[in-house]
Amino acid sequence: MPAYPFALVCPSTRGLSLALTRRLLRSTNLPVYATYRSGSPLAVAKDILSPLENVEESRLNMLPLDLMREDSIAAAARQLSDSLPKDQEPYLHTAFMTGGMLQVEKQPADLDASIMQQTFQINVISHLLLIKHFGQFLPKAHSAAVDEGKLAKWVHITARLGSITDNKRGGWYSYRASKAALNQVIKTFDRQLQQRNSYAMCVGIHPGTVKTGLSRPFWNSIAEGTLFEADFAAERIVETVEQLEVAVRGNVWDWSGKQVPP
Repeated sequence: MPAYPFALVCPSTRGLSLALTRRLLRSTNLPVYATYRSGSPLAVAKDILSPLENVEESRLNMLPLDLMREDSIAAAARQLSDSLPKDQEPYLHTAFMTGGMLQVEKQPADLDASIMQQTFQINVISHLLLIKHFGQFLPKAHSAAVDEGKLAKWVHITARLGSITDNKRGGWYSYRASKAALNQVIKTFDRQLQQRNSYAMCVGIHPGTVKTGLSRPFWNSIAEGTLFEADFAAERIVETVEQLEVAVRGNVWDWSGKQVPP
């Protein structure tokens, strides 16, 4: 049975996630499944495809998904399963889990319980639920369609601020804590993939400071040459992920291929 490798970006419609979706459509021949929270699938797909040339539009497949609701995540996984070809051996070749939320807290007095709960929901819990419902699409140990030397890549977009070792300035309490938790999730999921002999690995990627709505309040304070356009960051991330070898699995890497300390 012929192989049917595909890519997944969740979510995929804004900032870095949108740039990653377009990069995969430009630089690979993979079918790309992209999730969106609102709007019509045709309108969202049209926006994603609008700047692209010589890309087969049928490669882009839209999945409605709300990161705040597990029933929505589960429904999107079922829709993906139903849409995959039955006469081929489908498997998830590359996945980018991009959901993130940033609220700056410079001191304990800035902490707000409802914002902290939302931060952990987006930055950690949604990533865990995506593993729960979409991890099933990664290639299994017995898959004959996958080259053992080129494992599938399951990637979480995380942050250097999640590094405990690298924390030299403090602040950003719930963001640092949630990203540190996500980095533990990355290591734990990769361990399970190893234990199951899955032809897949899990890693984290720190994209640097990307010029998106998430980082807008800090653009003026970023050192020259360290604020990246989303397209540039996406290009570097995809290239870095493609080059990661099995020996570096379970760790967090930055956009330039350097390891972020735990």
